[in-house]
Formats: sequence, structure tokens, C-alpha cells
Amino acid sequence: MKLPREFYTRADVLEVARDLLGKKLVVPARSGARVSGLIVETEAYRGPEDRASHAWNGRRTNRTETMYGIGGAAYVYFVYGMYNQFNVVTNVEGVPHAILVRALEPVEGIDLMRRRRRGRSEYELTSGPGRLCLAMGIDRGLDKADLLGRRVWIEEGVSISPRQIARGPRVGIDYAEKWVTKPWRFWIKDNPFVSKR
Repeated sequence: MKLPREFYTRADVLEVARDLLGKKLVVPARSGARVSGLIVETEAYRGPEDRASHAWNGRRTNRTETMYGIGGAAYVYFVYGMYNQFNVVTNVEGVPHAILVRALEPVEGIDLMRRRRRGRSEYELTSGPGRLCLAMGIDRGLDKADLLGRRVWIEEGVSISPRQIARGPRVGIDYAEKWVTKPWRFWIKDNPFVSKR
């Protein structure tokens, strides 16, 4: 069952980022076959005050406008001239909170993931935000997609206890001054699909 809108519109983006661990991200292939993975690593971004957020200081551009919509939308952007990254928009309309999905544990459609990520080992298929987008077939065409719709969604997955969750600083945000050390990255302890950074 797809997560309801209320899951995403909660005010605390850190709580939602933790609660996404163990949930199942589903992106159907063109054939309709399910391609899915359990979310094992996330990072929370709390704009506009969070300097690491694309919406820091109220920045609004064509790219960031998705973040200002109601929670429960996909925010997909292109980085480094080569990778897409998949984020979940949270909170109410006008509050630019988002959660980067950093890693998945493959569940369904693994053969298709392998074809999309030719030559990669099982643990390299989805262990990073760019990798998982390649394996899942996620691109900018899914930006603004409703997570309660038919193109991409998140379902209940497996139950994760607080004892299974680790947290630490986010990755690759050296420019973010005092926000660099915020422990807003969450992952499932000892899961082999967590990114290796």
C-alpha cells in the first residue's frame, strides 16, 4: 500500500527521513513490471535556513520550485553533469523541505537493474544516490511526480527499530558552514547497500 499524503506533510523532516528507512521505493518499468528497493539511507534538508539545502535563504528557481510544493512529490535533479538524484518533498506547500534517498537494497526487478548498471556487482547497483537512479530508471522526467500516483511511489516495506538506525553528518556539503556537522544523514546499521562514504 502506498504511503498516504499525511506521511509526507509532517513538519519534522528529520522524523520523516528516519521513517523512510525500510520503506519500499517503486518505479515501474515501461513493461509495467515492478522495480523496487528498500530505502536504507537518507539525508534531510530543511530549507530555507539550512545552508546545505537548494532552497537556502528562500532561493526559488525552476529547479528548486518542486521543493515548495506539498509533501509527497518527487524532486529529481541533475548533478555533476552526469547523475540524477531522487528526493522526497515533505511538509506543507511553501515550506521547502526534502529528503535525499542515498541508497536502496534491491528487491524487485533486479535483472533489469543489472542491465541498466552493466558490469556492476550486486552491492554497487544502488549504493549511492546516482547509482540508484540509474538502476531504478529515475531521471528528470519524474521531477514533480506525485508519490501517490502511478509513475513512482513509496510503500510500506519492513519494520526498522530505532536500535537499527545510525546517524551522522551529510555527505558532500563542505560549503554549508555550520550546517556541515548536523547529523541529518540516517542509515540502517550494517546494511551492505549503504553508500561507502
